[in-house]
Amino acid sequence: MTHSPEHAVRPASGAEPAAGGRKPQSMKRVATASFIGTVIEFYDFGIYGTAAALVFPTLFFPALGTVAGTVASFATLGVAFVARPFGSVLFGHFGDRLGRKKTLIATMLLMGFSTLLVGLMPTAGTIGVAAPVLIVLLRVLQGLAAGGEWGGAVLFASENAPKAKRGFWSMFPSFGGGIAIILSNATFWATAVGMSNDTFVSWGWRVPFLASIVLIGIGLWVRLSIDETPVFKKQIATGVTRTPFLDAFRSQPKQILLATGTTTMTLALTYIGGTYLVSYGTTTLKLTRPDVLAVAILGGVAISIATVLGAALSDRIGRRRMITIVACVSVVWTLVLFPILDTRSLAAFAVGVPVTMFLSGLATGPLGAFLSETFRTRYRYTATGLSYSLAGMLGGAIPPLIAGPVIAASGGFVFGVILACVAVVSLICVRLIGETKELDLDRDDTGATADV
Repeated sequence: MTHSPEHAVRPASGAEPAAGGRKPQSMKRVATASFIGTVIEFYDFGIYGTAAALVFPTLFFPALGTVAGTVASFATLGVAFVARPFGSVLFGHFGDRLGRKKTLIATMLLMGFSTLLVGLMPTAGTIGVAAPVLIVLLRVLQGLAAGGEWGGAVLFASENAPKAKRGFWSMFPSFGGGIAIILSNATFWATAVGMSNDTFVSWGWRVPFLASIVLIGIGLWVRLSIDETPVFKKQIATGVTRTPFLDAFRSQPKQILLATGTTTMTLALTYIGGTYLVSYGTTTLKLTRPDVLAVAILGGVAISIATVLGAALSDRIGRRRMITIVACVSVVWTLVLFPILDTRSLAAFAVGVPVTMFLSGLATGPLGAFLSETFRTRYRYTATGLSYSLAGMLGGAIPPLIAGPVIAASGGFVFGVILACVAVVSLICVRLIGETKELDLDRDDTGATADV
């Protein structure tokens, strides 16, 4: 039985056929493996962010008070973003030397068991200062795992995909992140609706963390059943680098910096819309927790739909043009976002969060293919993951951390100006880096990449 291009991996130009005469693995199977892993990774990452907004200030930083406790809680969220670049280098090293499959199994297990331990963690009321210290340690482990996951999952899809639909197939890891936002917020919503506030604070918040063990089992089964990518198999035949991190910075330093700048806007929108506004809605706007979480679920739906749309459009109009359009719209939207939210109505909140997440999704969709196409095979895992993780630190960690103090001191509009500046930086970077969609992933390792 033959496979159509949409359902089967076509070996990249010059790549060897599957070993032993086997048929290429189904793109649906490849997409599922990429998707399920990032669902697990970002479900685990997302529930921590939601808990940091809702209960961690009280449970782990009670002595600091409401405002300082919230800042400290989001600081622990930020610790993972600081750890992510190190995870990208660590797991990227093994991903570029040993293969995508083995490394992705390791990142998934590390994230899953770190998250499970968060759900079992005693609070400050039980073990005192050791509680926040241990939470930070587990958050570092989550960050290391997340740093190695997204880039590897993206490469597993992109290095198997036919060029004409590389944007579409490469978006499945990001699509998994959108579904994870829905799942994490839905789990917290169910606990918020199904139990009293005291019960939720006492033990209900642990349920989403403990439930992750089910996803770990499913993800491990799926990833063990897949094969290595044909592009990496070809690289093994020609030889792998011993120092992928050093090779990446020696060969494509400008591309790493510009790719980081391009991605920063996307992650800033994601973590403001998906994490910070959950806290803002409950503490500043005084909306009920079930209402805020219901809107957050809508935000997850919005980013998921937009991710698919943005990826599909990038196969038609190009990665650079798609991200450029979103950046231009985002400059305007971030300036009006907080004035809209500060009307303090649920309707305004129900517009602000999904629109922010939709814009993020439109830019997220092309990113998997865009970053894969930018870098060469011998250090692609390291460079892709590092660019994404550095952008996560700049866009995902810093804006939520500074949002509270900036808004308290100067108002939401000033913080919107900061977000607009982030969008402008991404716009400049994506215009400089050049179009990538026509590039072959297994092109001559000494050949040119995107023009800079």
